[in-house]
Formats: sequence, structure tokens, C-alpha cells
Amino acid sequence: MDSQSSCVVVTGFRPFRQHLVNSSWEAVKELSKLGLGRDMEVELRILQLPVDYRELVVHVGMDPTAKAIFLEQCGKNWGYRDANIRGFHPERGVCLPDGPEVIASGVSMRAVSRRAAVVEGVEVAFSRDAGRYVCDYTYYLSLHHGNGCAVLVHVPPLSPSLPASLLGKALQVIIQEMLEETEKARSQRLVHRKLSLCDSRQGEPTGRLLL
Repeated sequence: MDSQSSCVVVTGFRPFRQHLVNSSWEAVKELSKLGLGRDMEVELRILQLPVDYRELVVHVGMDPTAKAIFLEQCGKNWGYRDANIRGFHPERGVCLPDGPEVIASGVSMRAVSRRAAVVEGVEVAFSRDAGRYVCDYTYYLSLHHGNGCAVLVHVPPLSPSLPASLLGKALQVIIQEMLEETEKARSQRLVHRKLSLCDSRQGEPTGRLLL
């Protein structure tokens, strides 16, 4: 995710198994009503995905057992044994046969979770295990094809204490923090490049003969 991009795409999932309402999509719809705020000149687009391993990337998913919002740092390549809504699961439970075991997001989820530890009364936590289901699978593929430029947020199911409107507000704050973290990391990389360039030039000849 590039902070200089003119568009941020946020996705959620359709209903699956016994979950007739998927809180990830309800929260994303609320976010679309709110926008990203802070006068950000960034277009927000939303997309709903089916719970199917063979579909595209996911950024927001539902964890049926969660009581908090989890920021997932990485996607895993193996362990996908549970079938999706169409009875399909990856061959040998692997995303990419020759892929690395783990791919981490370029966004520091730990840093984001520290700055947004509690949002709208909801705990926000750091995670390194996205669950080995469609969310984790598509996250891994997104990280692989996007060179780490992807994020995954797991939200809890809807409840009287966690309505979609509240989760939408929480997503707004979390994505704002992610954009700031991305910009911070980009600035640090530019500084390091400049310092490396200066160091490399210190040993270069000036091209003048000093007598």
C-alpha cells in the first residue's frame, strides 16, 4: 500500500458457513459512508469477495471467535486443510508450492496496533497467525504478488456491543494509522538511501589534481 496512491481499496467477505451476516463486509460498508477523513485526498473503494480460495485479495475478514480487532502481520504458505463454501481446498494445503513459508506485510502491524490499541472501545491487537483459511490464503497471495504491499485486518462478529457502525469507525482509524506508518517507513527509506549515497561518494576521486 503506497501512501502516494490516489486510491485505497478495502475488501470484505460474503456470508459463509453458518454466518449469514459477515461483519467484515458490514464494517467495510460503514467505512465507505464515513470515508477516510482527515481531508485525505485518497479515493476509497470497497469490494465484496466470496469466501473462496480461488478469488482475489482480502484486506478485511471476520474471525468468528475474536473479541478484538486483529492486525495480521503475515500470511502463511501451508496448512490450508479446511474446505471453503464450495468444498474446495488447495492441493496439499499449500498456496504456492515453491513459495516462502511466510511473507510479511511491508506495514508494521505491531507499530499500528501500539498507536491504535483501543479504537471506539474495541481492543486492537497484533497477530502473526491469520488462521489458515481463505483470509490467510488470499493474504499470502496478495503479499506474494504485491511485494508485501497488502494488509489484513480481522474483525469480530457483529453483536449488540459491536455493531457495524462501530467497526466501521474502528477501520477508519486503523487505516489512517496504516497510511501514516507507510509514509513514515517510506521517509525512513529515503533518508537511508541518501546516507548510503553520501557514504559511497566519500571515497570517489574528485577528478582534480591537487599540487
